[in-house]
Amino acid sequence: MAKSPINTDALIEMFSQASTQQGEALRKAVSDATLKALQGRELTLQNIRSVLKTVTQAATSGVAQQAGPQVDAEALLSKAFAGMDAALLQAVEANRRALQQFVDQGVGLQQGQLQHALDDLQKLEDVFISTVSKTAQSTGTPLQGPWQQVLESMRMKGTDTGTQAQATVAQLMQQTQNAMRDSRAMGLKAGQALMESYAALVSGVLIGMSEGLRQGGAAAPGESAPPSSKP
Repeated sequence: MAKSPINTDALIEMFSQASTQQGEALRKAVSDATLKALQGRELTLQNIRSVLKTVTQAATSGVAQQAGPQVDAEALLSKAFAGMDAALLQAVEANRRALQQFVDQGVGLQQGQLQHALDDLQKLEDVFISTVSKTAQSTGTPLQGPWQQVLESMRMKGTDTGTQAQATVAQLMQQTQNAMRDSRAMGLKAGQALMESYAALVSGVLIGMSEGLRQGGAAAPGESAPPSSKP
């Protein structure tokens, strides 16, 4: 799958000229850029780390170009973090929809790549925070302090990504247990072809979700959309 590049120059310029009054616009721009980059890759933790690192570097570089005590660096960086969080929330939903296909076929989620996918979902918040933290520390700018404040706040209250990921895993595991109790489990062969390319499947679901949003046909929050048929 071809990579979708991030326009880092555009993000840097945006943050270098931004004010706190433009917070929502910043959050949305970061979310859109992050989501577009994730759609251009198989949705693995390695690729997610790479995207988060690039976006964090761009935001940090842009804010660092603003000089003076009047700049609220922490507020600007918090919007960058919120934008990445919003994009990862879509990635969690894409994983949920993909895994739901296996559950609906009666395939157990405790084996092989599906268990690995669940484990990755549970790790996603830690990967998110640690990647941003390590990247911020390595940029060589005076913004480690503001970033630290943003990250400490997120560790205390939790990210939307982490909250939704944990809820998703719990829901899917409960559905799997119900299926096994009701003797509806079919074994691994039912979804073997999909399982072998799970990361690509999730990426396809993520793209389909965004296409639905552009066409005005996205499901409302909390509603389940029809499973994707993309391989």
